[in-house]
Amino acid sequence: MDNCPDPDPDRLLAGAGTRRAAGHGFDLARYTGTWYEIARLDHRFERGLADVSATYRVQADGSVEVRNRGFDVAKDEWREAIGRAVFIGAPTTGSLKVSFFGPFYGGYHVVELDPDYRWALVLGPDRDYAWILARDKVLPASVRERLSAAAFAAGIDTSAWVWVTQSRADPALATQR
Repeated sequence: MDNCPDPDPDRLLAGAGTRRAAGHGFDLARYTGTWYEIARLDHRFERGLADVSATYRVQADGSVEVRNRGFDVAKDEWREAIGRAVFIGAPTTGSLKVSFFGPFYGGYHVVELDPDYRWALVLGPDRDYAWILARDKVLPASVRERLSAAAFAAGIDTSAWVWVTQSRADPALATQR
């Protein structure tokens, strides 16, 4: 069973006045690797986590392994979740569905993307899920503001952003290099 409530990112952005930067030029090979979470909307599966990263790796079957890691401040330990993503339609659109929980998938739509793949704005299956990701742990204020404005135009409550602290070195990422 596919539980992907809104596989059409254009519907998410309808009337928002923002463009889908990933559009039809999305390149998975350039997107793979590690991204740091700069901001997110709060959800139970990430609540209390700092130093969050996502690492994407193409699998032999064309799917994408998604490895999310974050530091649980209250428990003083690293947490990890591994999921699987597959494209919704053409792989050049930047729209995927991701599952961390068996057969249930949620939308993952890259709606703003730096031409050099240094930062991205990702929207989920509805306006309750959004992330700002970057290749570096720090993103210039001008880029944060631009991506927040695009998220706001898409109907995201940007006053609810959780700005993620990125101060620890993840030992698992050090071994991937």
